[in-house]
Amino acid sequence: MSPAPPLVKICGLTSQAALDAALAAGAEMVGFVFFPRSPRHVSLEAAAMLGRRAAGRALRVALTVDADDRALADIVAALDPDLMQLHGGETPARCAAIGARFGRPVMKALGVATAADLSAVPAYAAVCERLLFDAKPPPGAALPGGNGLPFDWRLLAGFDPGRPWLLSGGLTPENVGEAIRLTGAPGVDVSSGVETAPGVKDAGLIAGFVRAARGAAMLDAAAVPP
Repeated sequence: MSPAPPLVKICGLTSQAALDAALAAGAEMVGFVFFPRSPRHVSLEAAAMLGRRAAGRALRVALTVDADDRALADIVAALDPDLMQLHGGETPARCAAIGARFGRPVMKALGVATAADLSAVPAYAAVCERLLFDAKPPPGAALPGGNGLPFDWRLLAGFDPGRPWLLSGGLTPENVGEAIRLTGAPGVDVSSGVETAPGVKDAGLIAGFVRAARGAAMLDAAAVPP
């Protein structure tokens, strides 16, 4: 049986043009960042408009960083997200509480630099519907993600967290195929890798990224003996 193509998430969308490019390319997930320090931060008003445009065409993902319940309530009311992506220091208990309070599936982002970082996976897999493995931010980084840095993808080769998961961190149209082949990732997430400047998405790069991700799955299928 041929492997299923990986899911593709285009994150950090801030404009209708960027969203339309992601949808036209066939991304299954579109991400919106609610974190004022990020160049990809989107207002509640813009998120509401973009969310309505994406509804029924891709899963809408709300990315937050250690947000409190009041902020999360405002985001849920504006975007009506299909998935909550928690990209801060949220504990497993906090992840479970957010999922229960807002009735949305939760995807926890976990920073990876060494194999030891994977020890946290079971506790999060027990309470989150999805996981996302991202590169740990460098010391002193202003952002918990979107820094354009990869990690050693071989750490995830053959790894099964027991939940659907996405690979993130430093992915580009040029390297996403290799990343998928090394890890077997069932999904990939990109933000800075399809930008011409921080927060400025490029339609050509988005389309190229999706093609490359799909192409990796096709190469894997061709390599399987009949």
